[in-house]
Amino acid sequence: MPTTIQVRSETIDLLKKLKGDRDLVSYDEVIRDLITESKSIAKSEMGKYPKLKPFKREEIDRF
Repeated sequence: MPTTIQVRSETIDLLKKLKGDRDLVSYDEVIRDLITESKSIAKSEMGKYPKLKPFKREEIDRF
């Protein structure tokens, strides 16, 4: 279902540039790409051991 959204002219210029830079077809793809990118964690933010498994607490804590 197509929807109209209101954006400033500067924003549409940025969207046009990103659309061309990323070889995307529509503004919807640009916005989805930006959302996906913002939700993912960069490899540089994973610390020294990026392949380390996440910490899981045991059911019974030991002293």
